[in-house]
Amino acid sequence: MQTRRQMLQRSATVAGLLASAGLMSLPGLALAADYNKAAFDAKTMADLMKALGAGAPVESKDVTITGPDIAENGAVVPLGASTSLAGVKSMLILVEKNPSILTAKFDVSDSVEAAVQTRAKMGQSSNVYAVALMADGKVLFAQKEVKVTLGGCGG
Repeated sequence: MQTRRQMLQRSATVAGLLASAGLMSLPGLALAADYNKAAFDAKTMADLMKALGAGAPVESKDVTITGPDIAENGAVVPLGASTSLAGVKSMLILVEKNPSILTAKFDVSDSVEAAVQTRAKMGQSSNVYAVALMADGKVLFAQKEVKVTLGGCGG
């Protein structure tokens, strides 16, 4: 049976080997590789599309947004976005009245179903958007109003 001391010594040895091979720094490199500060600083959909280099968004029945009509707790509001269209490059979830309109961005490909879900913090009732950025440059969206009864941003 292995003692705690032996296990820690072996772990330290393995960590030392990985560090000497340069493998310990890989997760740090991948952490913020695609971080777009201008996109997360955007306050309106127009500013966001400009920061992403995308065109003007067009409402579409092919994009769907899911979420509660009334969220009892704004700290954890379940939201989802999906589309069955081919050629989707990214799916976005936007909350209009949050300090940063961009809540989530998911990069997808044709080999991945463009259906995503997350939980978002909402400080107040707001319109929520599901946006599909297409490979051909089109930007399609759907919107839904979500009412918040208890604010998640200090309310």
